[in-house]
Amino acid sequence: MSNQGEFLSKVTLWLEDAGQMAMGWLTSPAAWSQFALLVVAYLLARLLAGRLGRTLTRILTPPEGKTGLLRGLRRFALRFLPLLLPLIAYGLTAFGEAFTRSMFGSGDVIAFGKRLFIFVAARLLVRDVLTDGFLRMLGRYVLIPVAALYALGILDDIVIRLEEAQIVLGNIQFSVMALIRGVIAGAILFWMGSWSNRHSADYIKAQKELRPATRELAVKASEVLIFGAAFLLLMSIMGIDLTAIAVLGGALGVGIGLGLQQIAANFISGIILLVEGQTTVGDYVELDGGEKGTIVKMTARACVLETFDGKWIVVPNEHFITSRVINYSDAGSANRYEAEFSVSYDTDINRVPEIIEKAVGALPFVLATPDGPDCELTGFGESSVDFTVEYWVNGIDDGKNKYKSPVLFAIWNALKEEGIEMPFPQRVVHLRPASANV
Repeated sequence: MSNQGEFLSKVTLWLEDAGQMAMGWLTSPAAWSQFALLVVAYLLARLLAGRLGRTLTRILTPPEGKTGLLRGLRRFALRFLPLLLPLIAYGLTAFGEAFTRSMFGSGDVIAFGKRLFIFVAARLLVRDVLTDGFLRMLGRYVLIPVAALYALGILDDIVIRLEEAQIVLGNIQFSVMALIRGVIAGAILFWMGSWSNRHSADYIKAQKELRPATRELAVKASEVLIFGAAFLLLMSIMGIDLTAIAVLGGALGVGIGLGLQQIAANFISGIILLVEGQTTVGDYVELDGGEKGTIVKMTARACVLETFDGKWIVVPNEHFITSRVINYSDAGSANRYEAEFSVSYDTDINRVPEIIEKAVGALPFVLATPDGPDCELTGFGESSVDFTVEYWVNGIDDGKNKYKSPVLFAIWNALKEEGIEMPFPQRVVHLRPASANV
């Protein structure tokens, strides 16, 4: 209760001082002259901002149909035109403050007006310039209140009070101001890190001359560098001794030695996969456990496989290093597949290879090199003569039957056109008379 009473008394005292200052301004000829200078500065700033704004709009507006980095920078600069008026007014009042202090020895009124223009600029920045949701929230709840306190001339007093207020957590002691500064700086730094990481990742992925594995490694490296630099800069802003990072690193090493071996192994395995490039995003792989799928994502801990039926399988990176992995795909490589079929024993089987090889070779995706379709006799079954046709395609059949199904259709149609029967199993049943059992 005593703290609350002390706070109320300070607020009351501040209001009384503000009232006395306002009455002094209203009765002082020097204050009225400063009010007049503020009005003149505002009107002149409005005139200058209008003319300069039209000129800058004409210069910065990019031509229709023009693209590129310069166009983006010009459009970005156009967004700041609403700040011209308060910033020009601030400059004029700063000049007017120096004039009035030299003439009258006082400039409190015009100094207040100068700070007020900064507050107006902050409001316009948040309302008209910022488009990102996080930055607008930060401006609404941090920048505008700080600008308001600055305009009222009490920001320095509040900062001193917050610096004097200490928070003690065991052996750690820091001020409330340091905590607030750290939270705000951390939010801004990690937002900037996230923004920089997105744009750098988009730029790196657009470099098609690099191997996919190299691009992924560069993206991961830039992410580590950006957020690592943001973390170290935040530690410096908060006044935390960076030698404490060494202690943290030692504790992390002990943690890895005790219980984080698998996480560390997967992280290092992920780096090895990216460096070697033997397995990368887009490859169709089969693991030793029988899992098959296309790699759609590679993270620091695991790879994500997408099966042909849309399921995602998360596989730790370590499995790609310590176990056998079959990689069916390499961009632009040729792969061989087989299709089995059978014909009746009444067929002239010497005609079959030529018929099937011609039909399969006519398909647009079947390659003539390294070898054309090859139809081979594989065996004599109980009810049929069995054949297999081998064919090469540029790509992989990842379980969706995008190659085998058209090949089987071609085999069926070719055999039907030649009148060759594809048999089905037949059984001969002998019925014995009932008297035979007597």
